[in-house]
Amino acid sequence: MDIILLLKALILGLVEGATEFLPVSSTGHLIVVGDLLHFNDDKGKVFEIVIQLGAILAVCWEYRAKIGHVLVSAKQEAASQRLIFNLIVAFLPAAVLGLAFHHQIKQYLFSPLTVAWALIVGGFAILLIERFAPQPDTHTVDEMDWKHALKVGFAQAIALFPGVSRAGATILGGVVFRLSRKTATEFSFFLAIPVMFAATALDIYKSYGDLHLADLPMFVVGFVTAFISALLVVRGLLRYVSHHDFRVFAWYRIGFGLLVLAYLN
Repeated sequence: MDIILLLKALILGLVEGATEFLPVSSTGHLIVVGDLLHFNDDKGKVFEIVIQLGAILAVCWEYRAKIGHVLVSAKQEAASQRLIFNLIVAFLPAAVLGLAFHHQIKQYLFSPLTVAWALIVGGFAILLIERFAPQPDTHTVDEMDWKHALKVGFAQAIALFPGVSRAGATILGGVVFRLSRKTATEFSFFLAIPVMFAATALDIYKSYGDLHLADLPMFVVGFVTAFISALLVVRGLLRYVSHHDFRVFAWYRIGFGLLVLAYLN
């Protein structure tokens, strides 16, 4: 058992869980930290798929009661039917574009340099949104209609560019389209479930040959660490957005992006 490899798995699991649902770009952080740890080879890429699954299962666990209710009541309850339909609508833009350009995105955009600039630009975008965001007119996920969902879906598609942040695009996009912060954040969590399961399934299919039983201890450490840290972040973020805006994440993105540029130079 390689202790150094397990330590890298622990660090990357923490990074994934801590950043997946914050507007700071988990993919960007994994690319940068993986590069620092020299763990960005084929094995590292497969490992990132596994820990991403750990993070999304944390959301499923946190919202297990809501998810269970929606699934059970989908035939009778209009609110459950509407949520499912809204998730499908919001899922489609990123799914179509992701399938069309998956190879090009992975090949040309996954680098610390592109991530650094996306972090910085995204940080300034958050500051602008916070300065000019309209007053919300939708205060719960159940109040959303398909038009809200479609707009959030197109916002999410921007996050196909590494470093933009899926959570940031959906949450801040929702704020721009007059969702309350809590509503935008919760819908972002729910939308992450089909999006990340689909992305994980696609990546596993494409990387199946690189999965080896000998790597199981590394996968377990990363998966569990990502699950626990993501669960804590999901719970904390909902409390945070009830009383704060996202400017702190904007400044973090700008600072981290500048640090990455300095490191690369």
